[in-house]
Amino acid sequence: MSNIATGSNYDLREEIKAYWSLRAETFDSQPGHEIFSEEERAAWQALLRRHLGEGRGRRALDLACGTAVVSHLLDDLGFAVTGMDWAEPMLERARAKAAARGRTIRFFMGDAENTLEADASYDVITNRHLVWTLVDPLAAFREWHRVLKPGGKVLIVDGDFVNPGLVARLSRRVSALLQKLGMSDTRPQNGPSASLAQTHESILSRVHFCDGARAEAVAALLIEAGFKAVRIDTDLAAIHRSQRRNFSFLKGLERATQHRYAISAER
Repeated sequence: MSNIATGSNYDLREEIKAYWSLRAETFDSQPGHEIFSEEERAAWQALLRRHLGEGRGRRALDLACGTAVVSHLLDDLGFAVTGMDWAEPMLERARAKAAARGRTIRFFMGDAENTLEADASYDVITNRHLVWTLVDPLAAFREWHRVLKPGGKVLIVDGDFVNPGLVARLSRRVSALLQKLGMSDTRPQNGPSASLAQTHESILSRVHFCDGARAEAVAALLIEAGFKAVRIDTDLAAIHRSQRRNFSFLKGLERATQHRYAISAER
C-alpha cells in the first residue's frame, strides 16, 4: 500500500489519522512504543517525575495517547488521566489495556490541535511523538495553553526523525548490507512496515516540521504560544539503555544518538 487515499477532500490531517489507525495493529509489538521491561518503565517514570512530580490526583490529559503507554505511566504516578487520540483502533487497544489492568483511565476520540475541552481544565498535558506530526504546532500549543490551569505544565517527548546523524547513516548502510547477505536482525523494530513507508515519508514531507522537529524550534513556539519556564531535557539515556536489548545493535546505537528530547513548560 503506497498511498492511503487520494482526492481533494482528503486532507493531510485525515491522512495522518488514517495512517495511525493502520499502525495500531502492530503498535504494541514494537520496541520504543510499548514498554518491555520494568527497567524501562522505571526510566520513563523518572522522566515524568523530573518534570511533573507525583500525581496526587491532579488531572492529566495525554494527547495522541495511542494505546495508552504514557497514560498508564501517569496513572501509576497518581494522576487522574484522560487519554485522547483521533484513531479509533488505537483507542480500542487503549481501553482493552486499561480494562485488563483494572484502571479507570478515561479515553475519547479528539483532535490534539482542537481538543474542545474547557478552559483551565487540566493540571498537566503530555504527549509523546506527537509534535513532529502537527500541521500547525503554534495553534496546537495555544490550544494546550488554554486548556491548562494557571501554573499547569505541558510535557512533550519528541525528536528530530528527519535528519540522521553520522551514526544513523552508517547504521542504515550496514543494515542494508547485512540484509543483502541474509544476516539482518529479525527482531521487531518501531518504524512503519514496508507497505506504509511511502505514506510515512509523504506525510513527513508535508507537516510543519518537515525539516525536523529540533528542540529549540519547539521551545520557541511554546514561548510564542504564551508558555514560560521552558526547559529542554536531552538526558534520555536511561530510557535508551533499557530499550537497547529489544533493538538490534545498530538500531539501538542509532536511537541513542538521535536528537531526542523532553520539553516541559508552564502556563
